Amino acid sequence: MWISRSIIAELKDLANHYPVVMVTGPRQSGKTSLCRNLFPDKPYYSLENPDTRNAVISDPRAFFNANADGAIIDEFQRYPELLSYMQGIVDEKQQKGQFILTGSNNVSMLTNVSQSLAGRVAILKLLPFSVSEILDITKDYSLDDYLYKGFYPGIYANDLNPTKAYRNYYETYIERDVRQLINIKDLVNFQKFIRLCAGRTGQLFNASNLATEVGVTVMTIQSWLSVLQATYVVFMLQPWSVNLSKRFVKTPKLYFYDVGLASYLLGIENTKHVETHPLRGSLFENLVVVDLLKKRYNAGMDNNLFFYRDNHGNEVDVVQEAGAKVTAYEIKSAQTFTPHFLKGLDYLRKIAPQYTGESHLIYDGADEMTINEHRIYNFRKI
Repeated sequence: MWISRSIIAELKDLANHYPVVMVTGPRQSGKTSLCRNLFPDKPYYSLENPDTRNAVISDPRAFFNANADGAIIDEFQRYPELLSYMQGIVDEKQQKGQFILTGSNNVSMLTNVSQSLAGRVAILKLLPFSVSEILDITKDYSLDDYLYKGFYPGIYANDLNPTKAYRNYYETYIERDVRQLINIKDLVNFQKFIRLCAGRTGQLFNASNLATEVGVTVMTIQSWLSVLQATYVVFMLQPWSVNLSKRFVKTPKLYFYDVGLASYLLGIENTKHVETHPLRGSLFENLVVVDLLKKRYNAGMDNNLFFYRDNHGNEVDVVQEAGAKVTAYEIKSAQTFTPHFLKGLDYLRKIAPQYTGESHLIYDGADEMTINEHRIYNFRKI
C-alpha cells in the first residue's frame, strides 16, 4: 500500500524545471515508493542490488544509451562515478526531469552531486511521515501512539509491530551503514553510545560527558555522531546566535529524525511504557521539532530552525527565522494549559522585541486560544 506524500507537489515542480532531481533522506522513509509512483514510466534501477550495480559499473555508457530518456536510480551513492557520465547526457539531451536519483547518505551524496551536477540538479529531503500525513491515514492515535509507533511508512503500510520493526531497522540499516562509513572496532560501545544519545534527545550535546560514559575518546564520539548525522539518524539543532547578550548557550541540542527510533532505543515497547517514561516530554519535543522540519523540507526549503537558551535557564524550544523576524515555539506534552507555559515566549518578546514576530505554544490539549499574542493549539494543527 502506497500512501500519498506532502512533498509530491514540490517534486513534480522541480522535475518540470531541472534535468536531475535528487531525493535524499533516511533509509525506508519512502523515497523509492514516492519516485516510482510519481514517475511510473521511468525504468527503475537500484544500485543496492549487486547484479545491477556490477552491470552499470562494467559499462556505464551502455547503461545510459539504454536509458537515454532517463531513469530512476536508487541509492546511487553506491557508484558516484555515474554522475560524471550523467553530466554529459543531461547537457546533450536538455530534458527536464530526465533522471530521478535517490539515496540515504547525506554527506557523500551532496559532495558528489555538487561537484558533478552543479546547476543541473534540484535536491529534496524526504523524512518519514509527518503528523498531517498520519492524520490522512487515521485520526484515532493518541500522543503516546505517535511516540511509540514513530513515523516510518513501512510500519503503517504493513501494520508492523513498532518494536520489532525498529529492531530490524537498527540492525539491518544503521549498523550496516556505520560499518560502511567507518571502522567500528567495538560495536558494543557504539550501541551504548547511540542508546545514550536517545536518552539525551532534546538536550544539549556534550561529547566529553558521553566519551566518559561510553569509555572512548571525544574524537571517537564526534566521529560516530558525524556518521549518525550523515545517515539521517540524528541532527543537531543549533542555538540562535543573534547577539542578545554574551550569556547565551552556544552548544547544539540533539534530536532523532524519527521519534519512534528514539523510543525503541530507550527500551520503550508499548504505549504504557510511554505514559510513564521520564523522557516523555523530551520525546514529544522531538516529535514537534522534526514535524516543523518536515514542513520546511516538504516545501523544498532549507532548515531554518534554532533554539534559544541562556546561562540563567531562560529558554525557547524553537526559534524559526522568518526574514527580519523570528517565530518562536514553546512545546509542552501536557493536555492542560497553564500560564507558566508561556514564560519563555514572554521572556524572548521582552528581551528581543525587535526580532520577535509570531509566537506559538504547541501542546496536547484540545483548547485553542490566543493569550498576550501567543497562539496556543494542539500539535496535530502544526
